Order: sequence, then structure tokens, then C-alpha cells
Amino acid sequence: MDAVKLKITLYARILFWITVLLICLVGIIVFVIQRKEVQTISQETRNRGILTAQYIANLNLRSLVLWDEETLRRNVEDQADDKLVYIVFYDRNGKPRAANRLVEGLDEITCCSRLQEDAKPDSFIIRPRDVVVRNRTLSVLEIELPVFVTGSPSKWASIKIGQSLEDMRADVRRTRLVLIAIGFGGLLIGMLGSAFLAKRITLPLQELVEGTIRISRGDFSHRIRLASRDEVGNLARSFNEMTDRLLEARENMEAANRRLVQAEKLASIGRLAATIAHEIRNPLTSVKLNIQRIAESEHLDELEREHLNLCQEGVGQIEKFIKELLNFTRASELVRDRFPIEQVIEESLKMLKDGFGQKKVIVEKAYAPGLLPANVDGDKMRQVFLNILRNAFEAVENGGRISISLALAQENGGRKYLVRISDNGAGIPEKDWETIFEPFFTTKASGIGLGLANARKIVEQHNGSIKVAKKRGKGSAFVVTLPCEEEK
Repeated sequence: MDAVKLKITLYARILFWITVLLICLVGIIVFVIQRKEVQTISQETRNRGILTAQYIANLNLRSLVLWDEETLRRNVEDQADDKLVYIVFYDRNGKPRAANRLVEGLDEITCCSRLQEDAKPDSFIIRPRDVVVRNRTLSVLEIELPVFVTGSPSKWASIKIGQSLEDMRADVRRTRLVLIAIGFGGLLIGMLGSAFLAKRITLPLQELVEGTIRISRGDFSHRIRLASRDEVGNLARSFNEMTDRLLEARENMEAANRRLVQAEKLASIGRLAATIAHEIRNPLTSVKLNIQRIAESEHLDELEREHLNLCQEGVGQIEKFIKELLNFTRASELVRDRFPIEQVIEESLKMLKDGFGQKKVIVEKAYAPGLLPANVDGDKMRQVFLNILRNAFEAVENGGRISISLALAQENGGRKYLVRISDNGAGIPEKDWETIFEPFFTTKASGIGLGLANARKIVEQHNGSIKVAKKRGKGSAFVVTLPCEEEK
């Protein structure tokens, strides 16, 4: 049986280790502060005990000078309470002279003084201890210090008090509880903060993972949101740049594949054209000459002459097909020069001027002013616009409308000429927008489907593009894009 591996996410690992670090840090801080506070409370208790002993000794100084034991014992009894468990006065020899009734007779407490006879005024003895009083164990801080009177070079007496430690321990417990509460609150806030931080770190990484999955499935349009300017934001920015390059590479590859397919088609068509030219053109020339010779005869009636005209038209169509086929498959070089694009369009319009007039077609033109001449092959670009305009002319009805616009646009970091030719004719179904540029595809009964294919070939030779665009209302629109190169 294979061992089951527990999948721990990066979010869980970050949250776990930050929590561990927070627990250690908060624990150390609480421990140090608690220790410092306990030391402070202990020191305050010691100081308060010393001051209390000195205060009681000063209050009873007159009784000590006169050794008025009755008054001394009464004062001691009055001054003892729950916080001051016992008070004992000793003479200079360390013998007990007065004590409160609670500890009278308890030799463990009152037996003798621990101070030396030559004790200094600032000397004292202090120690925590447990004492048993009336079968009850009490924790006290025992303090003993000497008592001096004016004019006496040595100690006159000494006082011993037993200060209860219950208040101190209660203060310590309260301090610890407060520190624990503060530590727990800090830990909770830290954990919430670490959860937010871990989420903030791992969420972009999760988006990156999802992005890589989508890219692996071929979706190069996916983008990562740039939510920050730190390393994670830089990673997201690099990821988006990578997807842009991959998308560009795929588009280039697809374009290269299309060109390869087009080249294979052209090669096939070229072989077909060569065969047609060899097998059909020569016999067709003979047929054409014989028909012309017969048509010159004066013995033909009208019906026979009409039939011969139909034959001549058929031969002309076959010759036109062979000529267009050979032109399309022939790999011709561009003869570039500087030509204004509007001039090339106008020359194409002139070739259709008579047809426009007969059909009463309205041509609307909108040329942007001040455009630089384009570096193109004028004859071939004239052929491109002529093909598009002829299709538009054939698509519109009598009194139809053709619109031509020319502008300079910014596209993919460079400037390009944008030529849009639209009409209000029957239009082209959207499913055929790409197919119409394929060789031999046509929607017309008399067409051979090489006009737009040849137009695309010429435009792509100019590093441009041609496509069908959406337009409002009926009809169709063609957009030709050509690069704008600055004159040198």
C-alpha cells in the first residue's frame, strides 16, 4: 500500500511558521516582562516593609528610651494587623521585650534577634519565610533592623516585623493574568495579520498557477492583476509579459503556417496553371483565330454571327481566367516608390468611373489631410483597391452608396495607414469573412475567386493586412492596413 502524502499548501505553511514564531516571540516577551514586573513588585514590597519597620520604630522610640514595656506592648498590639502579621522589639542584647499577642511565646519567631550588637544604622536583615501561627501557615517577609537613639553610638534596640506576602502574590497573579491576556490578544492579532499576509502573498501565486494552467491549455489571453509593486507584483508583470510574447509568438507561428499553406496552395495552383497554359492556351489560340476568320465571312446570317460572338466571348473568358491564374501564381517582386495613398485610390476610381455613372453610384470620400506618401508598389496597390471597389460596385444596386476613408492610426507601437471601403449592398455573411480571401472562393456566378486572394497576397507583401470589418446597417466593409514609413 502506497504511503499517502499530505498536501500542505504554501498558505498553510506560511501561516504555521508565522504562528510558531509569534508564539515564541510573545512567550519570550511575556516571560521577560512578567519576570521584570515580579522583581519590581518584590522590590516595592521590600522597600515598603523597611519603611514600615522604620515608621513603627520611630512611633515607639519614646517607649524604647524609657523601656516602658507596657506601652510598647500595647502599641505593638494596636499596630499589628492582617498585613503586618507580627511585630517584635528586642533590646540591645537581642532579648525580646515586646511582641503582639499573636506570636507571644512562639520561640520560632521571638526567641532572639539576628542582628549583631555592633550593627550599623543602615543595616537590616530581610528574608521571606513561612511561619506557623495558630496552626496556620503564613508566608511573610521578615524584616529586622536596628533602632538608634540620639546620643547612643551603638544600637539601642531592634525591631522585627513579619509582613504578609499575600498582597504581593495577589499583585503578581494579577500581573501575570494581565500579561497573559495581552499576550493572547497580541497572538490573536498577529495570527489574523499573518493570515492576511499569507493570503496576500499566496493569492497572486495561486493566480499565477491558474494562469500557467490556462496557458498550458492554449489560452494566451489570460492576464494577472497587478495589485502591488513588490516582488510578487514584478512576478505578475513578468508573467503578463511572458504571455504577451507567447501570444505574439503563436500569432507569428499561425501567420507563418498560413503563409506556408498559402505557398503550398500557390505551388499547386502554379503547377495547375502551367499545365493549363501548356494544354489549353495553344489550342485555344487556334480556335480563337479560326472563329475570327469565320466571323469575317460575308456569307453568315444574323443567327450564325450571333453564335460566333458567343463563342468569342467564351474564349475571352477562358483567356481571362488563364491570365488571372498565371498572375496570381507568379512570384513577382514589388517595385516600391513614394506614392500618396489617396492618389492610388483615385486612379482606381477612374477605371470604374463610367460604370459608376451608368449605375448612378454615389461615392463618398474622407481623406485625412497632410498624409505622407507611402512606400508602395503603385500598380499593385491600384489593383488591390480596384478589386475591392469593383466588388462594391457589383454589390450595390442602382443609386447605391460607396464610402472611402483614409486615416493615419497608431497600431502595435507603429503608425499605419488605414483605408476603409464600405458599401450598402447585399453584404457578406460573417461566416465567409475569412473564406472570401481563399483562392477560387466566390459568391458571384461569373467570378473565378482570385481577385480578393490576389489582393491579400499583394497587401501582405507590403507587410500590411486586409480584412472584412463590421459596419452598421446592410452592406460590407473592407479595411486595408499598410505600414507608414518615415521618409529618409
